[in-house]
Amino acid sequence: MGRVFRYGIVWLMLLPLPFAAEAQKELFRKMDSLSRIPPPLKRGNQDSIRREFYNQTTKITFPVYWKLLASDLKQQVTSPFHAKPRLWYRTALVAGVTAGTLLLDVPISRNAVDWRKSSTTLVSTSKYITRFGGAYEVYTLAALGTYGWIFKNEKIKTTTLLATQAYITSAVIFEAAKFLSGRQRPYYYDPETNTNSPAWHGPFYQFKKDANGNRPDSYSYTSFPSGHTCLAFAAATVYAMEYSDRPLVKIASYSAASLIGLSRITENKHWASDVLIGGILGHLIGRQVVNNYHRYAKLKSEEAAEKKKNSLTFAPQFQFGRWLPGVVYTFN
Repeated sequence: MGRVFRYGIVWLMLLPLPFAAEAQKELFRKMDSLSRIPPPLKRGNQDSIRREFYNQTTKITFPVYWKLLASDLKQQVTSPFHAKPRLWYRTALVAGVTAGTLLLDVPISRNAVDWRKSSTTLVSTSKYITRFGGAYEVYTLAALGTYGWIFKNEKIKTTTLLATQAYITSAVIFEAAKFLSGRQRPYYYDPETNTNSPAWHGPFYQFKKDANGNRPDSYSYTSFPSGHTCLAFAAATVYAMEYSDRPLVKIASYSAASLIGLSRITENKHWASDVLIGGILGHLIGRQVVNNYHRYAKLKSEEAAEKKKNSLTFAPQFQFGRWLPGVVYTFN
């Protein structure tokens, strides 16, 4: 995925966010207040993912899309500051697994390159699969969204819109992580050290000039985390959760995302730890986007139900040759 495309799409999609955030402070407050309540999807309750749940009340309109997107990004950025103790235990576990993977980055990369050199089938297959973590995945989402729009399938439309939200917020977060880490890609030989080690150079190394006054290729220092893998798992998690009542959708989604992640290693574009963290990050982002939408839908449904309670209706009646005032008070 080209740098111009990545940066362009992120900033283009984020332009309306300040306006959405300003207009919906109260909505954000309510949604965030529910963030500590486990969403129904975590409890195995299938009621909130049935097709009839996606109606006019919970429909994602253009303004709602941006409001949810702003809320998603806010919650994702601030979530580490609101984590419960049990989440820190999981974080420690992930950190331990990542540390072990870091030690294996170089041998895994070398074996992947050797395997690639000895198999023409792997070369062609790997190139094909890795494209689905970039432009091809965008085409897939567009096709699914178009199908939902043509055949008026609100659930597919809603799921695809949520997948694009996971896609956008993932891009924002992993691009920031890439910039801050400045990790060297496995295929690149640093002109300063003349090595292709998995070094971490930090955010300012790409601005450093060599003896000739030239700056290094900044793209070669954006290895961590894997953006392709992050995007793939973010979208896969959305579809897997929204169609959790269909095991084949979950299997197909996560299998495709895993193959994309592995292809980034066989393509020698990423270290194994880049792919691991990219997958975990994408999964967490996908879960947050889905759960946030269901919190929103829950609030909207409760709001619509509240309007129907104890309603006061004026109902004039024509009796005895003249109109008489009438009032109907409905109890629920």
